[in-house]
Amino acid sequence: MNYTLLVMLLKDLVILPFQEIKLELKDEISKKIIKLSNKKYNDRVLIVCPNNSDNETLVEDLPKVGVVAYIKSKIELSNGNLRLTLKGEKRVKVLNYQAFTDDVIEAVLTDIILPKLEPNGEEVIRRKLKEILYDYISSSKSISNSIIKIVEDNDDLNFLTDAITSFLPFDSIKKNEYMIELNSEKRALSLIRDIKLEIQYNKLEEKIDNNVEVKLTKEQEEYYLKEKLKEIEETLNVSDGSSDYEKYLNLLNNLDIAKKTYDKLLNEIEKLKRLPSSSPEYAVIINYLEVVLNLPWNISSEENLNSKSVLAHLNKSHYALDEVKERIEDYLTLKNVNPDITNPVICLVGPPGVGKTTITKSIAEALNREFCKISVGGLNDATELIGSRRTYLGALPGKIMQAYKKCGVNNPVILIDEVDKMVKDFKGDPTSVLLDVLDENQNKSFIDNYIEEPFDLSHTLFILTANTVDTIPYTLYDRLEIINLSSYTVFEKVDIAKKYILPKIYDEFKMAKKLIMKDDTLIYLINNYTKEAGVRNLTKYLKKLVTKFLASKKDSYTITNEDVRKYLKEPLYEIKLDKIETAGVVNGLAYSKLGGGVIRVEANIYNGDEKIISTGSLGDVLKESVLVATSYIKASDYVSSTVFYNRTIHIHLLDGATSKEGPSCGVAITTALISQLLNIKVSELVAFTGEITLNGHILPIGGLKEKLIAAYNNGIKKVYIPNDNANDLIDIPKQIIESLEIILVSDYKTIYEDLFLKEK
Repeated sequence: MNYTLLVMLLKDLVILPFQEIKLELKDEISKKIIKLSNKKYNDRVLIVCPNNSDNETLVEDLPKVGVVAYIKSKIELSNGNLRLTLKGEKRVKVLNYQAFTDDVIEAVLTDIILPKLEPNGEEVIRRKLKEILYDYISSSKSISNSIIKIVEDNDDLNFLTDAITSFLPFDSIKKNEYMIELNSEKRALSLIRDIKLEIQYNKLEEKIDNNVEVKLTKEQEEYYLKEKLKEIEETLNVSDGSSDYEKYLNLLNNLDIAKKTYDKLLNEIEKLKRLPSSSPEYAVIINYLEVVLNLPWNISSEENLNSKSVLAHLNKSHYALDEVKERIEDYLTLKNVNPDITNPVICLVGPPGVGKTTITKSIAEALNREFCKISVGGLNDATELIGSRRTYLGALPGKIMQAYKKCGVNNPVILIDEVDKMVKDFKGDPTSVLLDVLDENQNKSFIDNYIEEPFDLSHTLFILTANTVDTIPYTLYDRLEIINLSSYTVFEKVDIAKKYILPKIYDEFKMAKKLIMKDDTLIYLINNYTKEAGVRNLTKYLKKLVTKFLASKKDSYTITNEDVRKYLKEPLYEIKLDKIETAGVVNGLAYSKLGGGVIRVEANIYNGDEKIISTGSLGDVLKESVLVATSYIKASDYVSSTVFYNRTIHIHLLDGATSKEGPSCGVAITTALISQLLNIKVSELVAFTGEITLNGHILPIGGLKEKLIAAYNNGIKKVYIPNDNANDLIDIPKQIIESLEIILVSDYKTIYEDLFLKEK
């Protein structure tokens, strides 16, 4: 019979049946599991030790055998931790691991029927196991003989093997092997072999100890003489300052830091006097002092506050991005009035390749500040940002303090990249660390777990980047100044290529000769070989064309469309709208973190059950848009309500392999349905964006610029957009406004009358 239990992961710790262990839990997830187990699972929990002990534990890495443990006792400590006593009860087979909540795993279990053993053979193995165990205990000076009483009072081989395994000093990997082995006879034979090895190790260690006893005495004598020599040098004042103590003391005295921090570091330096250089703790202190004493506690770069020169630098390196440049100009204006103003926390949001990282680098160069980039995309472990305690083996400061050490100043420009891709799970929440870093009321005394002393981050200009604001945690979003960087139009890309990309390539390749490339050819290259919001791929292809030009060894060369096809092979994309041949098909405008796009929406209605089907990898919001559009049409007088009786409605968005989500497709879905019901075709030159309510009102949408750019690039001639987005048209390039017929609508009835009544 199958049943379920919550799963507790114990890394590097294995519990066996009949074994009792004590734990002190700190993390909230484990406490939550214990609470749920007490409430719903009769104080039982499944204990498993992951096959790998690193931070990335996947469900498929978890073993298929675990131990059911009984929560024998629990005590809530004053420090918030939970002290447990767990007792292993039995091995069970795991049929499946599944999510119980976002951070808790549940396992579907079945009991294991243990194999029956041949009585005589079992008796021989049991005797041999006890005999070899007694030999092991007698050969070791440090092992307790408490196991003897347990072994003598029990003859069950299952119990004996588990009890002896838990007693022996095996690592977690070895114990895990014994835990997942179901056959007690095989476990016993493995134990006999492993205990024999332990006996041999004990004999070898004893031999080595006897051989090195004299050598250890010599080392102790050498240490004593060195300490005496230090005392003599200090008394006679003849120290040459070359010792580690002198070195780090000099570094400390050159720092301008708080007295509390000074005293703490001085205490660490004083420890060096009392420790032999061969001590492991000596090396730990040295590593710590190397990091802390070389941090830029009081070192700043001289900032360029001349707004004209800063803007000139930004204009030279980047096309457009006017809002970013204006914000930096405002910052410099205020900085010149009050040097102590709080630095803004800017977040640049836009598709890949539009210049978020490069504009940040240029800002650092223009301001004469050091630059460092910290990538947090996919980060789910807060200790990577805030560091590990020095008590852990291989501990290091977090990425934040490593950035300052690398920059060498306390006022750099730090880019925190891809904040929309951070992950919160059972390993921690990096967002909470970023709040400490960015909050002006807290970052003046930021404490890294490794450094252990407050460091002032308030002089730093933090700039964050993201592809979309939708997945930025709200607590972080609330502290950011959002600046949206939109997709580039074809014409903007042509200007960027001529004024920025090609000159930069010529400088990089040290070219005296120039490549001649007309606007028509650049447009052909952009439309047929790149499908991106930014210019990353455009730069790659231009470099390839310039390389081919250099290989030709001609004095000058004009690149044509034929040359582009010759060197870059056949076009990757074709800007072509498929003709709409039937009713029930319309163009919707979509926006994603990669930019804008045109997506076909298809509607079909046929005899069958009265139900609504939606396909095309739609998210929950889009599925609701389908339901709203259907309800609106049923309640309207556009068609007779009888057409829905015993009929199935099917809505499909093409490109089914791509997941789609967002509240801006309701108008397109409504139009496709009415087109199908009235059997009136809608032109492929028309596109729609906007969400519809049950009463037919059209709601505003985001990403209008990207959507209109996509419509223009795909040959659309007429676009219906929400009336509430009228103010957004100010940011749309002039060429697009002039090329598209943009119709502002506040109620769907306007679209119905324009598209369908005229046709009737």
